[in-house]
Amino acid sequence: MRGRPLSSAVVSAVPPTRPAALEIRPARPQDVELVFSLIVELARYERAPDQVNGTPDLLREALFGEHPSAEAVIAELDGEPVGFALFHGTFSTWECRPGLWLEDLYVPPRHRRAGVGGALLARVAAIAVERGCTRLQWAALEWNAPALDFYAKLGARRLDEWVLHRLDGEALRQVAAGASALDVSS
Repeated sequence: MRGRPLSSAVVSAVPPTRPAALEIRPARPQDVELVFSLIVELARYERAPDQVNGTPDLLREALFGEHPSAEAVIAELDGEPVGFALFHGTFSTWECRPGLWLEDLYVPPRHRRAGVGGALLARVAAIAVERGCTRLQWAALEWNAPALDFYAKLGARRLDEWVLHRLDGEALRQVAAGASALDVSS
């Protein structure tokens, strides 16, 4: 969902712990290498560096190509990049309204506890509200207690009754080709 263009936003309601020079701005094409390096750093943090199969070129196409499929915002502190959030559109059939899926939000450890993560999430939430979205959703690894605690403090509701599923690789190709033995009776 590519709604209205993202605008830069200097966070105005600055909590005491948030540096005054923190800016959240839309990613630009020249940020692709930075965002990709943060994605790789996030994968290392999440103990899955070998699962990064994308490339900066694929990311550039996803963010800035002819048909963008995702958007990103960058957090800068005194002009230095200190984190990012990457998101894309979703749709709720029950509400018949759009939503946003927060694919990644990452702040390197050396910049944590300065309000950067909260500012990134607040900006993505503001984008959701500006676009008439009814929800902002994301997933977190169950062992990532700092992230889970952070989300709980924000008032985010855990959806423990939902189980996330994924088709990828050969399984995705088989289902797409109809080659999988799908049992419709179960």
